[in-house]
Amino acid sequence: MTMAQITSPGPAQLLKFVREFGLTLTVVVLFTTLVLLIAGAPPLDAYFYILKGSLGSWVKISHVLKTWVPLTLCGAGLLYTFRIGLWNIGIEGQVMMGAVFATLTLRLGLNSQWPMWFLGLSFAAAALGGGLWALIAGFLKTKGGVNEIFAGLGMNFVAQGLILWLIFGPWKRPGVASMSGTEIFPQSLWLPYISSLRLSPAAIALAVTAVLITAVMLRYSRIGLCLKAIGGNSQACVLYGLTPTHFMLLAMMFAGGFAGIAGCLQVSGVYHRLLPAISSNYGYLALLVVMLSNYNVWVVPFVAFFFACLNVGSIQLPMMLQLDSSLAGVIQGALVLATLAVSAWRGRRAKIFEAQTQEAVAK
Repeated sequence: MTMAQITSPGPAQLLKFVREFGLTLTVVVLFTTLVLLIAGAPPLDAYFYILKGSLGSWVKISHVLKTWVPLTLCGAGLLYTFRIGLWNIGIEGQVMMGAVFATLTLRLGLNSQWPMWFLGLSFAAAALGGGLWALIAGFLKTKGGVNEIFAGLGMNFVAQGLILWLIFGPWKRPGVASMSGTEIFPQSLWLPYISSLRLSPAAIALAVTAVLITAVMLRYSRIGLCLKAIGGNSQACVLYGLTPTHFMLLAMMFAGGFAGIAGCLQVSGVYHRLLPAISSNYGYLALLVVMLSNYNVWVVPFVAFFFACLNVGSIQLPMMLQLDSSLAGVIQGALVLATLAVSAWRGRRAKIFEAQTQEAVAK
C-alpha cells in the first residue's frame, strides 16, 4: 500500500491490519526480550512495570492521555500530507510554532477582563502559526524545488532556535532566564481540567474531533479525492484540470494546523508556559504512528495510545529495575524495523503468488 492509499474502515482491512500488527508485535517482543536478556534484566518484570506504569491507576492513565492527545492530533494532520505523497518531517517545528503563537496570544490576555476569549483565540492563533510554518516548507517544495524532508528539518531547527531566543530574551522570566521556560500563566488562562486527574476533557474532545474531521475529509470530500488522485499520479491529474502544487500547499496547511493545535494544548493544557522542549518530540513520533497504522485514519488513535503507554510506562524502569527509560525508544525503533520487515515479506509473498497465478493461467 502506498501513502496515497489510506484504507477505508472495512472489516477486511481491519482484520488484515490486526494480523499484520500481531505479527509485527511478535517480532518486536522477541527482539526486545533478547535485548533485555543481554542487559541482564528480567523481561516479564520489565513488561509488567511498563504496563503498570501506564495503566496502573487513573492518574497514570491521565498521563497517557496527555501524551495521546498531541500524538493523535499530529497523526491526523500527517494523513493529509501522506495522502498526497509528502513526507512532512517539519511537523515537529509546526508543533513548536503553534506553541509560540499560542503563548503570544495568552500573553496578550494576561491583564484582560475576559481571559477565556484569549484562551479561545490562542487555539486559532496556534492553528494559524502551525499552518503558516508548514506553508513555508510547502513553498520551498513547490516553488523552490527543495525536498520537503530537508525543508522540514531545516524549519524544525529554526523553530527550536526561535523558542530558545524567546525564552532567554523577550519572554524570559522576571530577573532570570531559565531552561524551565517562561513564567507560568495564571490559572484563568489554563484550559479547564479535572482537578483530581489534571486532565482536560476539552483536549480529548479536540483529538477525537480531529480524527472524525480527517476521516470525513479524506473519504467523502472533493479535497480528499483530489489529494488521493494527485498522490497516485500527479502528472496525470494535470490533464483533469487539477493543480498539484495548490493541493500540496493545502495538505501542508491542514497538517500544520493540527500540529499547531497540539502545541497550543501543550502550552495551555499541560505545562501552562512555553518550554524549550514544548513539542516533546511528538511530531517525530507521530510519523511512526501513522506509518505503523498503515495510513489508516481509524487505526491512528489506537497506535498512538500504544506509543503513549510506552512513553509513560517506561518511566518505571529506572525506578524498579535500574534500567534506562530509553528502552521505550528501543521498542519504538524495533516496531518500525519489524513493520518494514513484515511489509517487505508480505510484498514478496504477494509478488510470488501473482507470478504463480500468471504462470498457471498461461499453462
